[in-house]
Amino acid sequence: MDFEWLKRIMPRGLYGRAALILFLPVVVVTIVVTVMFLQRHFEDVTRQMTVSMTREISLVATRIDEAEDAKAARISALREAGPLGLRLILPATEPARDWREYYDLSGRVVIEELHSRVPQVQGVDLSNHREVAVTLDSRFGQYQLIFPRVRVSASNPHQLLVLMIGTSLLMTAIATIFLRNQLRPIKRLARAAEEYGKGRIIPYRPGGANEIRSAGTAFLEMRGRIERQNEQRKQMLSGVSHDLRTPLTRLRLGLSMLSSDLPPDPEDIEALESDVAAMGTMVDAFLEYARDEAQDAPPAAEPALEFVRGIVADARRGGQAVELGEMQGEPEDRAIFRRDSLRRAVENLIGNAVRYGERAEVEAALGPGWFRISVEDDGPGIPADRRDEALKPFTRLVPARNQNRGEGVGLGLTIAADIARAHGGQLRLVDGKRLGGLRAEIVIPR
Repeated sequence: MDFEWLKRIMPRGLYGRAALILFLPVVVVTIVVTVMFLQRHFEDVTRQMTVSMTREISLVATRIDEAEDAKAARISALREAGPLGLRLILPATEPARDWREYYDLSGRVVIEELHSRVPQVQGVDLSNHREVAVTLDSRFGQYQLIFPRVRVSASNPHQLLVLMIGTSLLMTAIATIFLRNQLRPIKRLARAAEEYGKGRIIPYRPGGANEIRSAGTAFLEMRGRIERQNEQRKQMLSGVSHDLRTPLTRLRLGLSMLSSDLPPDPEDIEALESDVAAMGTMVDAFLEYARDEAQDAPPAAEPALEFVRGIVADARRGGQAVELGEMQGEPEDRAIFRRDSLRRAVENLIGNAVRYGERAEVEAALGPGWFRISVEDDGPGIPADRRDEALKPFTRLVPARNQNRGEGVGLGLTIAADIARAHGGQLRLVDGKRLGGLRAEIVIPR
């Protein structure tokens, strides 16, 4: 079936669709309850009251039909009608007719029951909302019996409908206010995302329901991550020019000296080769840092502890002084992560640890909802007030880390921190308890 026409008339906005979802059931329930009440309960009550009334009318009609003359019929009818609360008009002063207002739903039931149960009834006049005038036929002519309308219909039947409709409108108004308040955080989030797409950052604070707060928090984290990446790219460009300037200057000076007629000095050639090697190391580090995360394999459930054991085993085969520490968790337990990128982060931490310390120790732990990998060394560590600075790219903390032990470009911790954030976790730098140096912990959700 083709429902394109329905899509064209449906609301386009979130508020309109949410209001339709909220109010449509209320309207349908109100209509169904109203119809069922009128057709079942209200009509049944009216029918029962009218049946009781027909017995009294039949009694008066019988007395009139049994009388010998019109005078006796009048006396007999008044004798019965008075105690029953019926007003007798004999003979009738108005012609017989059936009449009711179009909205008088119970009147239809009253007219039908009176005609079907009392053969003498010629007409039922419901023009007066407070009274019922029934015209009957007899051998002495037509006459009327008048009685209060409340004796055949429930009094004030509209009160229930008014109460139901009024309550529905009140609840609808309250729901509208509540719905508007719930949708306001979504609009704020949409506006913040739209403005950020245009290159403008506006203040935004997550609010609303838990799901909306989660979406807002995820947006802020994404925005912060993008801003950090932009800032780090800028620092990378400045770092490239800064770190390559010195070896390039030495190369230029060396080449100018080699251009002379004198034979080249082997020490000069060795120095030039050293500068080229240093530049190659820096360029490789820059390329590793700038590597697009989209090239990594998608996250998958991997044996977590076995993954860490493999990294340590490879590092030991490479000649690094690293040991495997305590492993908490079951061997078959798994965690979801990108295997290649997380391996690169742990290897960077191990490389930093053995570069600035004598040895390193790697530990791993699996919790109910987290996976932690810790790398601790016995080096000088990093002061607590400079650990945030150490996570920035191209940062070398000379007083805290011994630069004579190896050459680096200041990207190891930055790469590890970026990979941890990409997994929804974080990199923490704390004091080592076992070896006394720096302890770097990558904590990611399972």
